[in-house]
Amino acid sequence: MGNVLAFCESSGASLKSSALANLAFARAAAEKHGGEVIILLVGSEASAAGADAARYAGKVITVDDGALEHFMAETYAPIVTRLAKEQGASVVCATANSVGKDLLPRVAFALDAAMASDISGLVDKNQFKRPILAGNAYSTVELSTDTICVTVRQSEFDPAQPLDAAGAVESAPAGDIDALGAEVVRVESSKSDRPDLNDADVVVSGGRGMKSGDNFKVLEELADVLGAAMGASRAATDAGMVPADWQVGQTGKIVAPNLYIAVAISGAIQHLAGMKGSKTIVAINKDPEAPIFQVADYGLVTTWEKAIPELVEELKKVKAANA
Repeated sequence: MGNVLAFCESSGASLKSSALANLAFARAAAEKHGGEVIILLVGSEASAAGADAARYAGKVITVDDGALEHFMAETYAPIVTRLAKEQGASVVCATANSVGKDLLPRVAFALDAAMASDISGLVDKNQFKRPILAGNAYSTVELSTDTICVTVRQSEFDPAQPLDAAGAVESAPAGDIDALGAEVVRVESSKSDRPDLNDADVVVSGGRGMKSGDNFKVLEELADVLGAAMGASRAATDAGMVPADWQVGQTGKIVAPNLYIAVAISGAIQHLAGMKGSKTIVAINKDPEAPIFQVADYGLVTTWEKAIPELVEELKKVKAANA
């Protein structure tokens, strides 16, 4: 028997939606291991999200310290490692995003634990399915250590739903915080009223066919009408049309919104690996042979110059009529 320690990210007083896929996996793993799910929140204001997290697990532990304002694997990993031991965890899991992929390997090393990354399914107690070859095939991996670490692919698990009763929230000390010589010099970020790409219900993405960064303003107007996040293909970000953190794909962000609109994106295998888990995919491309149409639920063969302004105009009419 062993508990499942689920490291979750929060924003303000709420869990990030990306944490809910991790919790769905954690519940399934807890059944296999005969333990309970314990949510771990770490940060300078982690306790603010304790009540929200308690809706999803019987126990929540918050580690709140001003020195943990910025995520650093060097400072977070010792905390996760210590609490995994104290809480009798046989599984430590996190979402397979930039934070989870940085944190969990360090935790696995410190625990002398085997690790499965980017898993898409739980086969058995210590057996997991994970995509390989850019998602074109799947492998089954088995971990044999007493404690295991897992990062969970957000697009492959339905979000966990709240429990009938809220769990208990307790705090734990951060202990000695040693960044091992690393430091955060400054944080550069662009503020936006749009949803975070990882958490958005709707994503509008543009590709190389947008031709320039200025043309993305047309897509941004569509995104604003829909309340959507902005994404892009690697070709568009590599060309400097849009910021690198907009990139969706195998080497970018893995997203699974309810609606994904791909505009002027051919659909290279690397891009498909990052968005084909979306519930509904709409593709707009002038090339009828573009690979993106193979995964699209709805496809429109035309230029973005014609389609997007018309779509924005019609959406505005619908919103006005329903206002």
